Amino acid sequence: MSEVKISQANVLVTGVGAIIGQGVIRSLRACGHPVKIIGLDRSARSPGADWCDVFVQKPTCDERSDGYLDFWRNLIRKEHIDLVLPGLEVDVLFLDEQREILASQNDGCALALNHSALISLAGDKWLMHEFLEDYGMPTIPTMIEVGWDDALEGLGAAPVLLKPRQGNGSRGIVRLHDREDFTYWTRKAVGPWMLQRIVGSDEEEYTVGSFGLGGGRAVAPIVMRRRLSGAGNTLQAEVVEHPLIEKKVADLNMLLKPVGPTNYQFRVQEGEAYLLEVNPRFSSSNSLRTGFGYNEARMALDYFLMKRMPPAPEIRHGIGWRYSEDYIVHDRDPV
Repeated sequence: MSEVKISQANVLVTGVGAIIGQGVIRSLRACGHPVKIIGLDRSARSPGADWCDVFVQKPTCDERSDGYLDFWRNLIRKEHIDLVLPGLEVDVLFLDEQREILASQNDGCALALNHSALISLAGDKWLMHEFLEDYGMPTIPTMIEVGWDDALEGLGAAPVLLKPRQGNGSRGIVRLHDREDFTYWTRKAVGPWMLQRIVGSDEEEYTVGSFGLGGGRAVAPIVMRRRLSGAGNTLQAEVVEHPLIEKKVADLNMLLKPVGPTNYQFRVQEGEAYLLEVNPRFSSSNSLRTGFGYNEARMALDYFLMKRMPPAPEIRHGIGWRYSEDYIVHDRDPV
């Protein structure tokens, strides 16, 4: 790819009221390129809104409406957006559906999106499970919408996991210890669900950042052993060298051919690394990876906007923690 020289990039980051978007902002500030950050969110009441150079609030209209598409087209034109970095899954889905229309705005606004086939496949955990099985990849024993007795016969003794087929992180995931749990939680489930054997332990769970370059190629990954918060986000992460997981990521990259930021999550048991899920976008641990030298926002600037291969990152080892902190702003009108 030939390099494109830019003096300043106008970068739109979505979901700046949430952890992923805020992490992307921090990564952009550390990227070394001159950037103007335009933040987008439903609410203006968050630290993320103050961390941007310009903040824009989403309209209240239905995001499936023509009016919402017009909002995006006008925003890209008004702010001269060069690159869009989506921080929410809902924005990834919208941008993917409208990528041809929006990429034609402002003389070619770049969208940091994975390819449509992977976005669609990763959006349904059961379809991903079937896909990997078809290609002979080791998978966690999984069943969809069966009764309790059939689940125990197929998956083994309780506890087992109830997972929504759609969604990410740990939202909606519940451990079922008995028939009473099964009856209660399956009745409360919103949307299709599946049951899965529990593999590995909390101490052997890993999150991996891999920046896809298409055709099965990718920037060398960063592997982190993680500990989760109650909300299902990474609370603590330690950079580790793990040849088994690195080989698994290389195999998955050849199979899925990701483009741009891609997050793989694994558990390891008895010498095998089992894929938990794929997030074909920025994930909640993106700013933690930046702290260790793996800046996916910078890679996105290089690859999607400047049309060049991202330089190989110099990954540092260590442990990172995520913690809560007060953020006070005075002289704002009350809600």
